[in-house]
Amino acid sequence: MKKIKLGKSDLEVSDIGLGCMRMKDLSKKEAAHVIENAMDVGIDFFDHADIYGDGKSEDIFAEAFNKNPSIREKMILQTKCGIRKGFFDFSKEHILESVEGSLKRLNTDYIDIFLLHRPDTLVEPEEVAETFTKLKESGKVRHFGVSNQNPMQIELLKKYLDQNLIVNQLQFSIMHTNMIDAGFNVNMHHDPSIVRDGSILDYSRLNDMTIQAWSPFQYGMMEGVFVGSEKFPVLNAKLQEVADKYGVTDSAIAVAWIQRHPAKIQPIVGTMNSERLAGIAKASEIELTRKEWYEIYLAAGNELP
Repeated sequence: MKKIKLGKSDLEVSDIGLGCMRMKDLSKKEAAHVIENAMDVGIDFFDHADIYGDGKSEDIFAEAFNKNPSIREKMILQTKCGIRKGFFDFSKEHILESVEGSLKRLNTDYIDIFLLHRPDTLVEPEEVAETFTKLKESGKVRHFGVSNQNPMQIELLKKYLDQNLIVNQLQFSIMHTNMIDAGFNVNMHHDPSIVRDGSILDYSRLNDMTIQAWSPFQYGMMEGVFVGSEKFPVLNAKLQEVADKYGVTDSAIAVAWIQRHPAKIQPIVGTMNSERLAGIAKASEIELTRKEWYEIYLAAGNELP
């Protein structure tokens, strides 16, 4: 599997990551099987959050890989905090408490990458900066990033931080293309021309931040999986046509479509099915042609001006 460099860090990781939100539903044996198979196909990046299963996903993950402790140094572990029941919280107290909880649940001495989850409008960036410095100096967190934030929110944090923000995790898929739609429809007066995210894609490229694409198979706000869905016959026919050409699954083509963008976006896939994951991993070996990329974009119901 290909490697990519995350932001301005020295981290080189698999260009596909495994999201562990659904690991809470697995047994220790099942989780170990998923982790081992992910590593076997070259995936060394594992994404967590304190809210996934109220911490159970991190617990199960640690129980599964700790039967082979040497594997920890071969992994990159990322976790997130900030979403609480009914509100968002980037306070010093909550960040420190969340990191300690994740360290304990993951049974590790350090977190490779720690992200602030959804934006907290009550954030005090000076307080976040103080907290990040404390975590960095203690060795508990090595790198930092954000999730679902726009350029000005990131710039506000960067004004006070001593650390680079190396990633921004954002929803992006063939059926969730807000990041690129406005770029096609410059100087036009219809809905796709509206810039809803502050040009986060271009901002990320200009500032060397890696975008991680969450929910790469979902449509809407996690309304369901579009791959294989009867709701999207034209798109799925095109995905299958391209998949047949390359000898891979339609899910692999959906991921390869994301990776074809020169921003070097890292898809975070959430399947706990090892066979499906192995099929998706083959996306790393594929580079769609420009024509194929645009055909898939149009098959999803998008239009070019």
